[in-house]
Amino acid sequence: MTDVTIPEGGFWPAPEVPQPNIYPMEWRVETAKLAAIYEKSKRMVWNPADLPWDLLDPAAFTREQRLGIMYWFSVLANFDASGPAVFARATIQAFEKHEEDPVRKCFFSITRDEMNHEECCQRSISRLWPGGPLGWEPSTDLEHAAHNNIGWLYHNGGRYWTGYNAAVGKYSLAVLFTSFMMGEMAASTLFRGMAGATGHPLFSEMFHKIGRDESRHLQICMTILENEWPGLTDDVRSLITRQLRAGFVFLSMILWEPPEGFWELPPYFLHNHRVLMDHARDAGLGVLSYDEQAENWRIAMARVRVIVERWGIEFPAIPELDIEGVAVDVIDPEDIIPVF
Repeated sequence: MTDVTIPEGGFWPAPEVPQPNIYPMEWRVETAKLAAIYEKSKRMVWNPADLPWDLLDPAAFTREQRLGIMYWFSVLANFDASGPAVFARATIQAFEKHEEDPVRKCFFSITRDEMNHEECCQRSISRLWPGGPLGWEPSTDLEHAAHNNIGWLYHNGGRYWTGYNAAVGKYSLAVLFTSFMMGEMAASTLFRGMAGATGHPLFSEMFHKIGRDESRHLQICMTILENEWPGLTDDVRSLITRQLRAGFVFLSMILWEPPEGFWELPPYFLHNHRVLMDHARDAGLGVLSYDEQAENWRIAMARVRVIVERWGIEFPAIPELDIEGVAVDVIDPEDIIPVF
């Protein structure tokens, strides 16, 4: 049978697909640079299982040092373990809003990378502290402090996820990617510093690879923002200013120390956090000192400031780092959009 059936009066038009919806499918390309970045991401893929895990010998550390390393990776996992889900949700939204094909593919590539970063947390914790982050029974005061702190961290991580789910659908790419850019700038800063500071070959290779991924993510963010920032309204600029402050407040937990504005923490949290970080630092993980962390964060904020002010976006005040700007006082969980 070779003839098709044509009804009298012609074919019936298919109903319009209600939007938002991933259909009709299309592969529109408007930004060739994004397509090239996606191709690069496929060539630079790596497998966390191939890292030299046999070099990570638990017997080479004291119990306190192992606990400190586990704690640091548990703090990191509060951010990196959210990455796959955050970008998976953003990938779906990009399909539903019919963003150009390279935007969707770049979202997918970041989702894949973030899963690698989560796996690094998982493998590091399970090798040094079986049952971590929370599936173990503490037996000393220090262990109880670590277990309790991690519980409080993940309480706040849950608040972040709830807020993100409520907010992501209502923000434009300009707002979303300014927030993502904050996270990627922070991440590339952190891992670049730690890769140079750690004395352990496994952690050095891990941090170099993660840092390389984060630099590519930052490149994706900047390419999209170059398309999205021209023609911003004053309302959107104001919203971006608020997002920049929210990003600092959220990301400081891993980049430095948690400021007021979002984090719900007990009064003893910060002291115990510092004690545990000292043990991770003593173990040679590459955790920078308080002052080094502050200076790294200050440099990252200066880079972000130069970028956004070119587009007439005011930078928020960061009094914790003595950075002047627009005052942003109240941070709602739905303002916390950055991903690490």
